[in-house]
Amino acid sequence: MVDVGKLPSQLLAQLLARIGPYRSGRVVVGPGVGQDAAVIDMGDRPDGRPSGRLLVAKSDPITFASDLIGWYAVHINANDVACMGARPAWFLATILLPEGAAPSLAEAIFQQVLDACQGMGIELVGGHFEITYGLERPIVVGAMLGEVERERLVRGSGAEPGDCLVLTKGIAIEGTAVLAREAGDALAQLGVPAALLEEARGYIFQPGLSVVREARLAVDSAPVHAMHDPTEGGLATALHELATAGGVGLDVDEGAIPVLPCTDAICQTAALAPLGLLASGALLIALPSAHCDALLARLAQENIAAACIGSVKHHSEGIIMKGRSGNREPLPQFARDELARFLAQ
Repeated sequence: MVDVGKLPSQLLAQLLARIGPYRSGRVVVGPGVGQDAAVIDMGDRPDGRPSGRLLVAKSDPITFASDLIGWYAVHINANDVACMGARPAWFLATILLPEGAAPSLAEAIFQQVLDACQGMGIELVGGHFEITYGLERPIVVGAMLGEVERERLVRGSGAEPGDCLVLTKGIAIEGTAVLAREAGDALAQLGVPAALLEEARGYIFQPGLSVVREARLAVDSAPVHAMHDPTEGGLATALHELATAGGVGLDVDEGAIPVLPCTDAICQTAALAPLGLLASGALLIALPSAHCDALLARLAQENIAAACIGSVKHHSEGIIMKGRSGNREPLPQFARDELARFLAQ
């Protein structure tokens, strides 16, 4: 039986292997473990000249969160498009509501989607709205489209040995906020103070779920080789996905990973591992080590916290983490996100 959450990466890879070659010859990046979005060559212009732009497409559902679910859907999908070096531009939303849902729920979710799109300069261009049999809570499935200049495309598979690994903001923004919003009463019963829960609820706005701005800054400031948005399974899963996509090894320093204060407090109280907690809001960047300091300085100028948390190695060196005690061991893997595990208890 497969747990709630992402499919295990090995099973996903087996399924994706069935797709086979693309006959169109226009799929630049297809689905794969560690790939945030698809990239499609839209072909020549009417005058026969090659187009300088590529279409980037992403689809992602929001299932854990019910509070501000429409707002989440826009930002989470925009993040994955931005990780390809692209500008999120057009959004479609499939909104599924449970039986008996009041019209006010439909209105609230739609307005959340609209507000989030308008706030990011994204056009809402379509989707689907329905009441669905068998649902216990709303689900929003988003599809984000964007554009990127051909020479600015960033592939999730692009990390190279010798690269520095930079993480923005820290972990785990989304998981901490969703825990506080969806399971605040349970956390309070465990002893998490009310003031800390209130601060954690605000994490979706500050530090914030969006990584679009830092992704644009990164590609404008340095020759970025790869970017990845840590989501389900947390930073640990994102690091494994980045390594798998690029066929590389990693050397990660646990002590260099910024764990946000509310995350640390909630995880300690609830016996959760920050490395395995839903981590949207942080951006993982692989770039040549010679450019690392300059990128960190540029991000600091824009008040975006960031840290170098390790380096990319040859595949043969494995995916290793130096723990806080100094021991070097394989980077942990999480069969399911710590958020899903807590909500299931």
